[in-house]
Amino acid sequence: MSKLMLDKIEYLVLLVAEFASRSKVSESMAYRYLSQYGALALCDKHYNVMHTLSVDENIQTLREYCQRRGGNL
Repeated sequence: MSKLMLDKIEYLVLLVAEFASRSKVSESMAYRYLSQYGALALCDKHYNVMHTLSVDENIQTLREYCQRRGGNL
């Protein structure tokens, strides 16, 4: 597996864990929620930019992105 792929996976795991913590849900629930509303695909697509931003900013972006698509966390 390439270094870029491993870096992406590590970053996605971090975002899911932080999203879960801040939303007061389990990590598996956060993963399903972010996946259902397309946020994980967004992270994968825009990893090159997102990993340069703060975790706080990215969590807020993911929350708003999901809410615009019908999410309610």
